[in-house]
Amino acid sequence: MKKKYALVGTGGRAEFFYGAIARDFRETSELVAFCDINQTRMNYANKLLTEKYNYHAVPTYKSDRFDEMIAAEKPDVVIVTSVDRTHHTYIIRAMELGCDVITEKPMTVDETKCQAILDAVERTGHNVRVTFNYRYAPHHTKARELIRDGVIGQVTSVHFEWLLNTKHGADYFRRWHRDKRNSGGLLVHKSTHHFDLVNFWIGSEPDSVFAFGDLLFYGRENAEQRGETKFYDRATGNPNAEGDPFALRLDTNEHLKAMYLDAEHEDGYRRDQSVFGDGISIEDTMGVLVRYKNNAILTYSLNAYLPWEGYRIAFNGTKGRIEMTVVEQSYVNSGGDKALEGALKSKKIVVFPMFAAPYEVEVQEGKGGHGGGDPILLNDLFGVPAEDPFHRAANHIDGAKSILTGIAANRSIRTGQMVRVDDLIRIRK
Repeated sequence: MKKKYALVGTGGRAEFFYGAIARDFRETSELVAFCDINQTRMNYANKLLTEKYNYHAVPTYKSDRFDEMIAAEKPDVVIVTSVDRTHHTYIIRAMELGCDVITEKPMTVDETKCQAILDAVERTGHNVRVTFNYRYAPHHTKARELIRDGVIGQVTSVHFEWLLNTKHGADYFRRWHRDKRNSGGLLVHKSTHHFDLVNFWIGSEPDSVFAFGDLLFYGRENAEQRGETKFYDRATGNPNAEGDPFALRLDTNEHLKAMYLDAEHEDGYRRDQSVFGDGISIEDTMGVLVRYKNNAILTYSLNAYLPWEGYRIAFNGTKGRIEMTVVEQSYVNSGGDKALEGALKSKKIVVFPMFAAPYEVEVQEGKGGHGGGDPILLNDLFGVPAEDPFHRAANHIDGAKSILTGIAANRSIRTGQMVRVDDLIRIRK
């Protein structure tokens, strides 16, 4: 019996899910409906279904008809890929109406909405899956395996440095993410991946968090201080954007034009805002210190304007050290090939035993986006999952633990104080 899926939010992340159902999982899964605030965008999603994937068009429902969609189409699962601040609305209502949920990360953006989701799971008995595709990347799984097998003993500290370059990093400052109310800032929207990986790798959860963060590169004031004199509100059609490497022209990319420019008349959303404009309330430079419940310490940094894309991680333990360096392919969301999202240029894992020579660890090459994690995750969601000794499937508890580090960091930035995660939320396990 095929499982039926309805999808809410047909923006940049949606095709990752509905395209997989239409292309690879027709025998096990069926897409039955789209829901969005924007009819033009839903129509374009149906066009991609029929012309790109040779699938049938599905009924469309505006967001105020969500309950009607559930009653009429009777999905088993609702896939939530809407703006982050609305995730909780659809997650909770879907469960109340009898559906399980698959949600794009982050599960939500603040502790109040997170608590509401956890309470709804407990109240309804339905399941929430959070799609942490980075868990499934072979090199990340290998790091978990090495730590699980005690190669460096007990992990005592982790240093994690993530670099977003001026192509990918800038994109968060053009879109709705630039408003912290929508996204929780990069420490929630982006870093949820990274904090989840640390939880997954060391088998623990955050206890206390201290953070600094600021807007030091993007935004009009920073640009003015660097001597910039040409400003614009949006790039498309504006002569001041000509020659600006940070400008995104929607009219020169068929996909971006159809999904966003042609849909503006319905909701007024501009996908091509200036990264050096006013109204940016998220940080681009962040440093976080975390103590975990197993006493391990994390030092974490995220910068969104650097010359290359990737990350460096070091695990220090009682028997040695593991270093991992990964360089990723940069991309603009919905601007090209989905397989480029998180695709690897290079990766290297080196183990430094305490009393022996260091050695490099070979890792199976993964195919597909996010270092080869995407195809494995999608099969786990929509196909016939293989037995997984690493337990990479993430539920609502995993989703909460990952965002709570970022939520606590945001509070620490606001207050200048250390934040105890247990003071933010109640999780019944």
